[in-house]
Amino acid sequence: METLTGSLSKAGAIHKVEDGYKNLPSMDEPNCEAFIGDSLSNPGGSAISSGFFELKASEPLIYTYTYDEMKVVIQGEFILTDQSTGDVTRAKERDVLFFPKGTTVKFETADYALGFYTGHRSFAP
Repeated sequence: METLTGSLSKAGAIHKVEDGYKNLPSMDEPNCEAFIGDSLSNPGGSAISSGFFELKASEPLIYTYTYDEMKVVIQGEFILTDQSTGDVTRAKERDVLFFPKGTTVKFETADYALGFYTGHRSFAP
C-alpha cells in the first residue's frame, strides 16, 4: 500500500488519510489546470485506489477511463460531456458519478471543482 497524498494513520485494519486533497500533483495537460492524487493506492493488496481530483477554470480535460470509477463532488461543480454521445450533465456538491470503463469524458468547470474518486485499478492515473 502506498500513500501518495495526505498523511496516513491506522487504527487496526482501518486506514485513514488526512489532508489528501492538499497540494495535488498537476496532470500536466496543456492549458488545463487539472490536479489528481491517490490518497490510498491498493491498500492491503486490494484492486482499488482512491483520492482527489481538482479542476480550475481553464481549458477542458479530456479523459478516457481504462477502469471503472465512482466520484463524489466535494466542492464546486463539474460540467461533464460524454464524448461518444455529446450528452452533458452538471454535477454539484454531494452528487455521485459513475464512469464505466471505456468512457471518454470532457471535464469542465466555470470556476472550481473538487471530487473524491474511487477507482477499480492498480495503477496511478
